[in-house]
Amino acid sequence: MPTLSRIARKGQAAYVACMSNYVTDVAIIGAGPSGLFMVFEAGFLGYKTVVLDALPQIGGQLAALYPEKPIYDVPGHPHILAGDLVKNLEAQAAPYSPTYLLGEPVESMDEAEGVFTLQTASHSVQAKVVVIAGGGGMFTPRKPTQLDNLAAFEASGSVRYAITKKHELSGKDVVLAGGGDSALDWAVELAHIARHVHVVHRRNDFRAAEATVAEMMRLVEAGKISLHTPFQLDALSGENGQLTEVRLADLDGATRNVAATELVCCFGLAPNSGPLSNWDLGLEKGVLPVDRSTMATRRAGVLCIGDMAHYEGKVALILTGFAEAAVAAKTVQAHINPERKYRVQYSTSKGVPGTPGVA
Repeated sequence: MPTLSRIARKGQAAYVACMSNYVTDVAIIGAGPSGLFMVFEAGFLGYKTVVLDALPQIGGQLAALYPEKPIYDVPGHPHILAGDLVKNLEAQAAPYSPTYLLGEPVESMDEAEGVFTLQTASHSVQAKVVVIAGGGGMFTPRKPTQLDNLAAFEASGSVRYAITKKHELSGKDVVLAGGGDSALDWAVELAHIARHVHVVHRRNDFRAAEATVAEMMRLVEAGKISLHTPFQLDALSGENGQLTEVRLADLDGATRNVAATELVCCFGLAPNSGPLSNWDLGLEKGVLPVDRSTMATRRAGVLCIGDMAHYEGKVALILTGFAEAAVAAKTVQAHINPERKYRVQYSTSKGVPGTPGVA
C-alpha cells in the first residue's frame, strides 16, 4: 500500500499517495533546522532539493520533542518557540519548492557514475550530491526498563517522553524524571501551570544549567515543585491505563508514593545511526568528521552539516548548523558545476522567488 508523502510545491504543502522515483540535484537527509535551511541555501544557488526524514513531520527534535519550548540564541529572534522556528524555516524554504519524503528512514545509499541513489521503503531518490543533516541520526527515547506495566500507561498517554503540547499538563500532578536540562527546563516551565510538579533524579546533583537549577530550587522553596533525590522510578499504579500514583525507590530500597496523573521521562535519546555506518563515511561515536571549510566528508559528493558534523572547535548550536548550510551550498555548486565561479550573492540584491519585485 502506498505511503503518504508530503510534497511541497510553490510554497504549499500537500499529501499525496505515491511510490515514486525522484531525480534532484541535492538529497538532504534530515528535516531538522539545519536541513531546512540547507533547502534555502541550495535553492538560492538554483539547485533542486528532496528532503528525507524518518520522522512523520519536519523539524527534527524541535518538532518531535519540544515545539513549545522557547529558544533564545537564534539571531534576530530574542525569543522564539521551537515550533515557530520550524514554521519559519519551512516558509523560508518554500519558494524553492522542496519535496519532503517523511515517515521513512533512508535504508541504503548507492553510487554509480557520480549519481547517488537513496532508498526508503517506498521511494528512490537520485541526486548529484547528498547532504546529511541528521542531528544525531535516528533517535528513540530512553525508557525506564524497570517498570513492568509501562506499555499500558504509554498507550494511554499517561507516560510520555516529550512534551509537545504543554497545555495538556495544565492543572495536572506531573512527575518529571531526569536530571538534565530537558527535565529541569520543563519543571520550571510547568510549575506555573501544573497543579504540582515532582522532580525525580537518582543523584543529588544535576546536569542542567546553573541558572535553571537555581530557579528550580526557588520554586521548590515556594512549594511549586517537590524534589525527590536520590530516587528513581520503581512502579506505576492506576486503572485502564490512567496513572494515579508513582512509586519511587532510593538506593537503599526505601520507597515513597507520589500521587500523579502524568509521568514525563527525560532520560535523553538513544542514538541510532541507521545505515550510515555502512556508507564508508568514517562515522564514529555518532558523528562524521568533515572538512570545516567545505563540510565535505571523506566520500566525494557527500556532505554533512548540523550536530552530526564534527571538526575541531565545533560548537553544537542551531546557529552553527545554519552557517554550515551556507558553506555546504558553496560546495554543492563546486561539485555539480565546477566550471562556475562561486560568487557570494546577497539576498537583499538577488531577492527570493515569490517576494515583491522578484519574478
